[in-house]
Amino acid sequence: MTRPTHGTLHHVEVWVPDLGRALASLGWLLAALGYTISQSWASGRCWLLGQTYLVLEQSPALTADRHDRRRPGLNHLAFHVEDAVAVEQLTVEAAQHGWNLLFPELHPHAGGTHHYAAYLENADGFEVELVAINPRPDERGAVSP
Repeated sequence: MTRPTHGTLHHVEVWVPDLGRALASLGWLLAALGYTISQSWASGRCWLLGQTYLVLEQSPALTADRHDRRRPGLNHLAFHVEDAVAVEQLTVEAAQHGWNLLFPELHPHAGGTHHYAAYLENADGFEVELVAINPRPDERGAVSP
């Protein structure tokens, strides 16, 4: 494994109110994006992709039972996705795993006309953004932004 670049993200730890729900939605998404479970314990899981890892943990120290992305703290996690086709495929599949599309009237350009992405929210109020690396159509027929 190569040495990390100074300043790159090491890890993110997300406290969740219900680990089972988090595994069904966030766990599914992380696996779909290529993360693999590197650690598992009764109240949490750790997913690894390259040198960055993401932890989901149901901590007994939580002070609320729902995430509010509009309060100080984490608003959302944004992930690179290969292209527009992959964004759309994940968006459709995400609905089967507890995710709702935010800003459907603006999809897939809720972030602007040159930004192809899906904004999703799960039952616990966590938001993710799936951003197309290549938003242009390819041989599979993806729609151009």
